Amino acid sequence: MTTIQDVARLAGVSVSSVSNVLNGRSDRMRQDTFARIEGAIRKLDYRPSQAARQLKTGRTPILGLLVPTAANPSFGQLAVAMENFAQERYGYRVLLCNTYRDKQLESRMLDDLIDFGVGAVVVVSSLSDERHIEAAIERGLAVVSFDLGVEPDAQIRNDHVLADNRLAGRLAAMHLIEHGHKRLAFLVPRGQTMSRRHKVEGFLAAAEEAGSGVSAEIIESDTLSKFGDTELCSLGFESAEKILQMKRRPTGVATVNDMTAIGLMAGIRRHGLSVPEDISVVGMDDLVMSAYVWPPLTSVSMPVTEMAQKMVDRAIQHINTPGLRPEQITFAPHLVSRQSVGAPPGARKPAQRNHAKQS
Repeated sequence: MTTIQDVARLAGVSVSSVSNVLNGRSDRMRQDTFARIEGAIRKLDYRPSQAARQLKTGRTPILGLLVPTAANPSFGQLAVAMENFAQERYGYRVLLCNTYRDKQLESRMLDDLIDFGVGAVVVVSSLSDERHIEAAIERGLAVVSFDLGVEPDAQIRNDHVLADNRLAGRLAAMHLIEHGHKRLAFLVPRGQTMSRRHKVEGFLAAAEEAGSGVSAEIIESDTLSKFGDTELCSLGFESAEKILQMKRRPTGVATVNDMTAIGLMAGIRRHGLSVPEDISVVGMDDLVMSAYVWPPLTSVSMPVTEMAQKMVDRAIQHINTPGLRPEQITFAPHLVSRQSVGAPPGARKPAQRNHAKQS
């Protein structure tokens, strides 16, 4: 059986150096030394005893990830990005837990993770009461919050990694305005989260700043569950009828995420209209599937991979450096233009309208 001493001899380093790599404490290590150790680990196919590691350190090489539900593809995309990076860079696995935005369930999961020897967790939550998270931090659990910012005057108790959601809303509105749309709408589930609220604020601000007769309104749709995490496609699909019956029907609609946008486009087609010939649609998230629906969906892309890597880095740093000062880290989204946005119906030239009918 290969031992850590075998890896150290092959790499020409000390056992402690190999141990530092295995435990994610290689920030100050020279790159060539790190490469030799990784090469030796791969060549010898070394697998450290996880039971022995936990007995020695009191920690297991697992990061927790609490999401509302993996039924939302954006959270699945986040989990994959975290898992890949955590395993490749630190030898950690990711344990995915569905909380359904339930405080009691979320609290029990945090307790379980601590009992299992998990040292850090990424939490995707919108709960206003975070006393259970604060209690977990007091017990030594490092917490990184995803997509939940801190108000300017609030005390930061843990790391926060998020996209600039106000900018996301602004990008969606500006893209529609640049294509000539003056009647805009933003479709959102009724259950508000901070990220949804910030997207709406950015959208409305961009419309107001555009002037020139540009108007924007918010369309809230009821869901069976409080936040509608598992109903996003059907929410968009059913909302199409409400939008099409409006007296001043919007010509450009942004949605809070891609799943809602995909459902909305299907609902518009069900009523005999077309995207973007009759209504333009912009989503948010830039899910992989968004490039393959019809028409391909224009979307505000969130840098999920980069955010996932930063959260893993910060989680491991907090495990290795207790008392590390928490930070709020914001990433900028960007717009990916596809075929779901065009000029509003009244602004198209005759040739464009004829082409739309033929297609």
